[in-house]
Amino acid sequence: MEFVSPEGPQRYAALVRVAARSVVGLDMDGTLSPIVDDPAEARIHAEAPDVLADLARTVAAVAVITGRPARQAVALGRFDAVGDALAADRRTLTIFGQYGAERWSSTDRRVRTPRPPHGLAAFLAQIPALLRESDATDAFVEEKGLGVALHTRRMPDSAAAIARLAGPVTALAERHQLTVEPGRNVLEVRAPGVDKGDAVRAFARESAAEGFLFAGDDLGDLAAYAAVAELREAGLATLLVCSTSTEQSALRELSDLCVPGPDGVIAFLRRLVADVRAAQLA
Repeated sequence: MEFVSPEGPQRYAALVRVAARSVVGLDMDGTLSPIVDDPAEARIHAEAPDVLADLARTVAAVAVITGRPARQAVALGRFDAVGDALAADRRTLTIFGQYGAERWSSTDRRVRTPRPPHGLAAFLAQIPALLRESDATDAFVEEKGLGVALHTRRMPDSAAAIARLAGPVTALAERHQLTVEPGRNVLEVRAPGVDKGDAVRAFARESAAEGFLFAGDDLGDLAAYAAVAELREAGLATLLVCSTSTEQSALRELSDLCVPGPDGVIAFLRRLVADVRAAQLA
């Protein structure tokens, strides 16, 4: 792992000291699981379930905050099994799906979700024509229930395809009172007014957190970063961790610590647990 802010080592040490009263928030794709051509095949890192269970036993609360639908995240992340492992310890893993619009917990096991946004059905109906007009008929359309994601990763020149789609998709989304969230070879369209920052703020409040760590990798995590910065200004111990890739660098300059992709995230979380337990024994 690499500290990239001058305050990084001190912020890490401060978080370790208050870890028992701190929250860890984690993005999923690109952070806990690799980015793959088919989003439905983005299985979580093989070691992640055990690491998340250890982490949840060590800190006050753990949440996965993802753009994926909560049910899909639970299945791909094997979070039911994590919940089973935590039951005897009376610890909970919480999943915020679709940027915080949905919620699942390992103690409740039900997904709480709002109705789909007005305008989404009409937007979806117009997508085939938009793709034809943008020479992007090979883009993969992922319907999420509360939104839709247009992926170009499978296309020969994914970056060029995203560039062609960005303007038309944004214009169409705005006509239907929807918002566009750009990401790594993807444009996500969903209802405005909900983002990962809202999930961070809400979870910090209900957990009475004295510290907050967030790890992410993409543009959709910027709102969570901003929320953690607000918590820092309010006096909480905080740490921002970037899961790096060659496709996206926007988070690096805002981070305290960088690690190489999901492998690096898992190794970092293992070290965090070890450091916290060592500090508690000291």
